[in-house]
Amino acid sequence: MHARLVRSSSYGRPCLRPVLLLGVLVLSLAACGNDTSSGTFRPNGSLAGNTPPASAPDAQAPSALPTAQVNKTVLARYAEFRRIYSQAYRSNDPARLAAVAVDPILAETTRSIERFQARNEVWRFTTVSNARIYGRSRDGLTVYVIDCLRTLGAYRYSLRTGKRIGTIPEESSLYRTAVRYVQGTWKVSDSVRDKQC
Repeated sequence: MHARLVRSSSYGRPCLRPVLLLGVLVLSLAACGNDTSSGTFRPNGSLAGNTPPASAPDAQAPSALPTAQVNKTVLARYAEFRRIYSQAYRSNDPARLAAVAVDPILAETTRSIERFQARNEVWRFTTVSNARIYGRSRDGLTVYVIDCLRTLGAYRYSLRTGKRIGTIPEESSLYRTAVRYVQGTWKVSDSVRDKQC
């Protein structure tokens, strides 16, 4: 059996059949859009209302992501924690810490800042971070960061007078920090100062 090319009978003039089918499809889709009770698109076939899903599978499953991607995200969240932690002490306002930290470190840091508020004092410090991942829990929901954190300058000021009333000399210390996946994001949960580095 040999196959040969056969020209369509409509060769050389426009074919109306595909145009008509396209028009029917567009009208059908337009009619579907008029239903006010239509829900969100669900690829798994479920029909739900306009309420978004409680948790997206991709956002809730860090163990399903490549290790390199999880590490990059965790280190970025750790850096964000360091930035907001420093700002909280500079402003004596721990309100933004909840976005990057959970208890016990959230409660400890909040209490520390509140003590400075009560004494009308503020800490200002500059640190240099050299963080890296050194471990993770079996379920993949806690990643451990080790950081040789170098303090370039740390000064305590009186809010009444504006004068410097205390200082910490330059030092480098090793910190081991747990970054936990909670509430759909990575947050610092605990940190331990280890030794000089």
